[in-house]
Amino acid sequence: MAATQRITAGTVVAAACAASLAGCALGTDGAKAGTSDPQKVKPAQAPPKSVVRMIGDGSTAYTGPQPRLPRPERLKPGQKPPQFVVFSWDGAGEDSQKLFSHFREVARANNATMTYFLSGVYMLPEDKRDLYRPPQHSPGRSDIGFNDDQGIADTAKQLRLAWLEGNEIGTHFNGHFCGSNGGVGQWSVEDWKDEIAQAKQFVKSWKTNTGMKKAPPLPFDYDKELVGARTPCLEGRKNFMKAARELGFRYDTSGVNNQVWPEKRQGLWDLSMQLVPFPGHSYEQLTMDYNFMVNQSGTTTQGNPAKHDQWGDEMRDGLLMGFRRAYDGNRAPLIIGNHFESWNGGTYMRAVEEVIERVCNKPDVRCVSFRQLADWLDAQNPATLHKLRALDVGEAPKQGWTSFLAGRPAPAPKGVPGAPAAKQ
Repeated sequence: MAATQRITAGTVVAAACAASLAGCALGTDGAKAGTSDPQKVKPAQAPPKSVVRMIGDGSTAYTGPQPRLPRPERLKPGQKPPQFVVFSWDGAGEDSQKLFSHFREVARANNATMTYFLSGVYMLPEDKRDLYRPPQHSPGRSDIGFNDDQGIADTAKQLRLAWLEGNEIGTHFNGHFCGSNGGVGQWSVEDWKDEIAQAKQFVKSWKTNTGMKKAPPLPFDYDKELVGARTPCLEGRKNFMKAARELGFRYDTSGVNNQVWPEKRQGLWDLSMQLVPFPGHSYEQLTMDYNFMVNQSGTTTQGNPAKHDQWGDEMRDGLLMGFRRAYDGNRAPLIIGNHFESWNGGTYMRAVEEVIERVCNKPDVRCVSFRQLADWLDAQNPATLHKLRALDVGEAPKQGWTSFLAGRPAPAPKGVPGAPAAKQ
């Protein structure tokens, strides 16, 4: 987008979100992400040149298996589940605020990995905007603008490093259309397939579209990397899920749920964001910065400065209360969504950082990406997950975890993580 439009989350994204106040959703080291292991996530290292295989115009490349992904293991009989926490970012891109690079460093310092939902138009320069043909809109239209060459180069650098550090790159699609005038809630299954194809294409051709032929590639095959998403403003989920299932996606996080164990819907893991306590209020709040803001300062992104600290503390403490409720209770994964923004003086970014620092280093806690959580869920015995889903919000097994999960589950199928080795 133009220099005056580059990923200014505090203005452009807020305007796009305003139509849906109920919820906008604008490895090899051997260490398990988010455990109490003192070994921190190491800085990213480029893969050996002998492994790199360029794809298409060289915007992306196959560089081997993703580094630093922990191997999912099936729970043993009577074993207490780990406490998963997922931090995710909608419309991830690097701009002058440098929040993408900042939170990469925060994640590394706290042994965490995250999911970055990239908006495809953040890899498309303003002067090529007509290449985007959004469903039900004229060519070149986007409610969040486009990018400029510097913004694309900076975003590509962060995407590259993030993936090499074990983080996941998902999608937040492209134009972020919400509401009743051609918004994603009105899109057909075919519209969603078209939007997803374009989001992929902008990532796979950013070098051609910018002329940065000598820049290093993104170190992943995006067709294989892309396995999940969150829809703009949490709208259009029904038809998106149909399209996603047909395209081989593994999860969706566009819904609202209580803090209970996830299940599959329409063949996808339902990894919805959740409702957690809202300090000072009689109702619970969705685990997203935008929703805290709307219920504190309305759609005004820079409300009363005298209340900024209070509002950030409310978000931090609400997320921590939700975490503690799960950690001491049913151990349901805690799903958190955010934007790279500066709303209300950046108080929500401060709140998220403090939550990361306080929870990700606790015993039995794994701060992971959605892909890693889906991997772990796929590795479990279905009967075990069925038992876990029977626990209500904050409910720990009355007889204790050892007794609750003591039954001997059926052996894992061959080749599934946790299965016994084949006899020689």
